[in-house]
Amino acid sequence: MAEACCPASCGELIQGWVQGGEHLISCPIDWFSTVEVSDAAPLTTERPKMRAMLSAVLKHFDLPAELGKGLRIRFDSTIPVGKGMASSTADMAATAQATARHLGHELSEIELARLCVALEPTDSTMFHALTLFDHKAGHVLAHHHWQPEVELLILESAERLLTRDYHRLDRQPHLLAGAPLLGQAWQHMEQAAERHDPAALGQATTLSAIASQQLLAKPLFAELLALVEHEDLLGLNVAHSGTVVGLLLDPARHDGERLAAHLSRPPFTNHYPRVHRARMVAGGVR
Repeated sequence: MAEACCPASCGELIQGWVQGGEHLISCPIDWFSTVEVSDAAPLTTERPKMRAMLSAVLKHFDLPAELGKGLRIRFDSTIPVGKGMASSTADMAATAQATARHLGHELSEIELARLCVALEPTDSTMFHALTLFDHKAGHVLAHHHWQPEVELLILESAERLLTRDYHRLDRQPHLLAGAPLLGQAWQHMEQAAERHDPAALGQATTLSAIASQQLLAKPLFAELLALVEHEDLLGLNVAHSGTVVGLLLDPARHDGERLAAHLSRPPFTNHYPRVHRARMVAGGVR
């Protein structure tokens, strides 16, 4: 038996046309999908993508597909599905590493990334560092080795949007129109990582979120931006291919409990019935 876990993401820090294509940096948080692989008959409660990943790992190690009939997948995850919180990536990456470990191997981050993107567009949460990632081709464009001390208030919508449905949208014109804003966001992101500056990080995420409104508008976006300004928060970020919004807080300066209580009333609850508190963590499969 072997186990692995991978963090969720509160949307993306940035996503859009940057560095020559549509790329992203995920926002790993302290929610996890934990997967266990053992020698036993498969369960009917498995998620299909987990089984698909187990089969992909067997193929990766040139092992017969028949071996999968004797491998059981158990999982524990409270990550909301279809909200843009990288639930599928967490499930797939954790399954891949748990399967590899059960077989006596350890997959590298880039191997995990390639296995995941072979199944569907993927978040960058399998990387320990904040990583600018081609979520469709699996290429790494940059790593930022800095762990921000940031708390998030996550506004969860009742609406769902599956990754495959988002990628069916005609996004190219909007992505290109948003490229100047994403260029600015990328500059702020690089400054944030170089100077260890959460304020610059918030500027990057907010610019990317503004650009994303042209593609996938979030309800009460103007009101949330006004709250960021009024409370002098670090910024906000969004799930660019999902429905959640995150408010970035400095835990040393901002009262997360008070702000969560404020967001737990109308008009916010009309569109975001659940508010969660989380903190940014390093990515990577544990």
